[in-house]
Amino acid sequence: MMNRLRNLDAYPKINEDFYRRTLSGGVITLASSIVMLILFFSELQLYIHPVTETQLRVDTSRGEKLRINFDVTFPALQCSIISIDTMDISGERHLDVRHDIFKRRLDSHGNVIEAKQDGIGHTKIEKPLQKHGGRLEHNETYCGSCFGAEPTDDACCNSCDEVREAYRKKGWALSDPESIDQCKREGFVQKVKDEEGEGCNLHGFLEVNKVAGNFHFVPGQSFHQSGFQFHDMILFQQGNYNISHKVNRLAFGDFFPGVVNPLDGVQWHQEKQNGVYQYFIKVVPSIYTDVHENTIQSNQFSVTEHFQNAEAGRMQSPPGVFFYYDLSPIKVIFEERHVEFLHFLTNVCAIVGGVFTVSGIVDSFIYHGQRAIKKKMEIGKFN
Repeated sequence: MMNRLRNLDAYPKINEDFYRRTLSGGVITLASSIVMLILFFSELQLYIHPVTETQLRVDTSRGEKLRINFDVTFPALQCSIISIDTMDISGERHLDVRHDIFKRRLDSHGNVIEAKQDGIGHTKIEKPLQKHGGRLEHNETYCGSCFGAEPTDDACCNSCDEVREAYRKKGWALSDPESIDQCKREGFVQKVKDEEGEGCNLHGFLEVNKVAGNFHFVPGQSFHQSGFQFHDMILFQQGNYNISHKVNRLAFGDFFPGVVNPLDGVQWHQEKQNGVYQYFIKVVPSIYTDVHENTIQSNQFSVTEHFQNAEAGRMQSPPGVFFYYDLSPIKVIFEERHVEFLHFLTNVCAIVGGVFTVSGIVDSFIYHGQRAIKKKMEIGKFN
């Protein structure tokens, strides 16, 4: 049995007296050892750190919401005249969105102006006009008129903003706020004029249906009438609107490792007259799963830009910045995972065996080449 096992030995041993060591062999051995170490540590790093695999699948989700996080600065438009609207292809629209949106006034140098305690929308009760036509007495409850825009007979509008909102819901334009008692008492128009020359930073988020649509920043207040959308800008300015802006941040969903938002830090300066700056965005649903199986459902996007100048009355939209987004039917799945130990062991064996074999071939080629050259030189001497 022992002899049979000895005959199966695939690695026959050679007596050390028959070994011949060369300088070229020593150099090749040193170089191959260094290569082995480099490849081994490279494979070890891949084994220790997780790798991210990418898959593409059809997006079959339905009825979900899309969260849009934004931070946009307008250096030449004051906060009191900027409104945010959203609409989508399903017909749902939200005009003059204010929920979860914050505005910060900026001076001409881009510094934040501290908000005054007596701001726009803060009503001063100094014998205001009652709904029935008389002035407020000390023993009465204030109920201001909506000036014909009351949704019900007992509705009240106690501030300028409430009157504007009632007009907007009716689809009416508030062309003369000085004739509105609430706006006159609050000094609404005067405060808008006082903010001329200021800028505005808007940040927050919108939650919209996960269908194609758009959201936009426009001067004035939007209202809907007879299936069309209009913007009431008469009470603000009678000239051009400078829609220069900087997109500090724009993301469709939560952050996840590796995501790149191409509009972050993008700035555009208006050189021509009134116009519409448009961003056309393709949103790609993405799912990221880390090694601990924590899942983040978010989105990536690509974007193109276009400026439409208001020449010859061809501009159908009001001046502003519009973001048109559409969703890709394909979603990208990122999954972090560690390399299996057997896979790591297989690669290490392949590295050692491969480098050893290649270095042996190189050493053999150099050794036999040197011997052949030496033999030819000896034959030449004898001749």
